[in-house]
Amino acid sequence: MTRRGPGLGCLGCGGGSLLVLVVLGALAWFLVIQPARTFLASWQGAGTATTQPQTPPPSSGGTGIDVPTLPGPNGTATTPPTQTPDTATQPAPPAGAPLTAQDVQRFLAVRQDVQAALGDSFTQLQQVWTDIQQGQSPNILTLAQVLGRVSGSVGAARTAQTQALTREGLSPERYAQIRGAVNRALGVPDIDFAQAAEALRSGRLPDLGTTVQTATPEERALVAPYRAELTQTAALGLLGL
Repeated sequence: MTRRGPGLGCLGCGGGSLLVLVVLGALAWFLVIQPARTFLASWQGAGTATTQPQTPPPSSGGTGIDVPTLPGPNGTATTPPTQTPDTATQPAPPAGAPLTAQDVQRFLAVRQDVQAALGDSFTQLQQVWTDIQQGQSPNILTLAQVLGRVSGSVGAARTAQTQALTREGLSPERYAQIRGAVNRALGVPDIDFAQAAEALRSGRLPDLGTTVQTATPEERALVAPYRAELTQTAALGLLGL
């Protein structure tokens, strides 16, 4: 009678299971974890610099344009009266104050700059948003694909956002308040792919629920005149941008 080596059959089963685990671990690393790490490196490495407004020369009247000195009626030097700055350049109300139509206009201007900076990678993000509108919930593979696609441009998008916030006089806190109201009015679910990426990097399952918070009548009324334009950039809300 031929005897088999001790534990040969069990060793074969164990070796096969170990190989499967190694393969699954490698796939998880390259297809899920690595895209999340790359995304977070780009996300956290940009958007921190602020653009300081340049101080115009004394003769510019606060507009940044040199204004020549003109002789007065008695030969004395005079300058034209200082022009009042456009209201769009004035700082927005602080976070927590009631939102205004001008807040929404400023928000839209920032969003358009961010979309332009995101470039072609916005297309896949827009597709995810369209799928969510049709009742589909994103899964981890979809999340990883999006993170991998936008990693190359999310840094530029965050930088563009920071510069646009400075230009529009919006603080990050005020912008976040407006974004929450716009998301609720447009029906954007409470998903933040940046937070989901951090969860993946930490070895936790991300929350990819598609719950939509109800907008207030005031929020819907503010967003209504700009709904068409805001809808075109609504997918940016999935990235917390």
